[in-house]
Amino acid sequence: MGEWIGIQRKARRCYGFDEIALVPGEVTINPNEVDTTWQIADKKFRVPIIAAAMDGVVDVKFAIEMGRLGGLGVLNLDGVQTRYDDPEKVLNEVAKAPPEEATKLVQSVYLKPIKDNLIAKRIKEIKSKKVPAIVSCIPQHAEKYANIAEEAGCDFFVVQSTVTSTKHISKEYKALDLTKFCKSTKMPVIIGNSVTYDVTLDLMDTGAAGLLIGIGPGAACTTRGVLGIGVPQVTATIDAAAARDFYYKKKGRYVSVITDGGMQSGGDICKAFACGADAVMVGSAFARAFEAPGKGYHWGMATPHVNLPRGTRIKVGTTGTLEEILFGPARVDDGSQNLMGALATSLGSLGAKNIKEMHKVEIIIAPSIKTEGKLLQTFQRVGMGK
Repeated sequence: MGEWIGIQRKARRCYGFDEIALVPGEVTINPNEVDTTWQIADKKFRVPIIAAAMDGVVDVKFAIEMGRLGGLGVLNLDGVQTRYDDPEKVLNEVAKAPPEEATKLVQSVYLKPIKDNLIAKRIKEIKSKKVPAIVSCIPQHAEKYANIAEEAGCDFFVVQSTVTSTKHISKEYKALDLTKFCKSTKMPVIIGNSVTYDVTLDLMDTGAAGLLIGIGPGAACTTRGVLGIGVPQVTATIDAAAARDFYYKKKGRYVSVITDGGMQSGGDICKAFACGADAVMVGSAFARAFEAPGKGYHWGMATPHVNLPRGTRIKVGTTGTLEEILFGPARVDDGSQNLMGALATSLGSLGAKNIKEMHKVEIIIAPSIKTEGKLLQTFQRVGMGK
């Protein structure tokens, strides 16, 4: 398997969203009659598109609105919401900073210590509106913050780092025992990020309810440029889904696969589901919402790294309300709004009644899918040519 790239060295060809297309089958279904819900652990959600734990995307107000609309918005416990009593002031400064000073400012903002009381406070603020609370932190903080989150009534806990494995080696600090953590935590745990079949199987054995799949594909992430690592999301998702299905047949426990990052439009999200995702996690799409705290700006979770930032602040603008981005009506022509409508229409056109049936649709390699016949759109920078 793979192609020779030099003497005694082979490389496997992998694929991203721009290189594939979905093929309709023999049956089509009324989009109003398909099921777009998804389930993790024992809880079902109307919206299978999760808002990423990024400070320019999710704050308390955004998480509440996302919950009201039937989805999940992940609050970053390592971010400004838990470091500052008045995070709005800090977010305003980040939004106003000129490009050449943005990364330095973001780095300085995250030097302030996290306050335990703010972790509990933010979660309780979300729960007070009768919507699910889901939070995220790095492995080094997981045990401490999970206890605080649990007491505050949190529903889901995400342990997230650039690359996660069950075999982390360190002499400098004690590595988090993911299996022990999942067993001792009452909340369902989601672990990320990974991109390979074998690591997916290892992480499923920890007892996690879901896994985040994707390294470096996000719009604000520079990990692939800085570290040179990553696997395109089509291949990463298909490999993870294959591991999930094998694990389910072997152990009888279904672990949700959540494709995290790399999706720019409704079409990309639909492709992720066809590749085997049970849900997707996006950042930039939601950073464009009026409700997003970044005020039209978006930056990666690793951007604040003191010595080696692996993200940048990007301008995405504000294009509509969160409800318009999820359910329409779409007011833009580039596929970045009415994402749920796009998913339902794609399901119907492919003849899939639900997301699990979408996992079985035909996928073709189609590197011209976004450019074929689109010369005028590209020239005029409208629609798919933006």
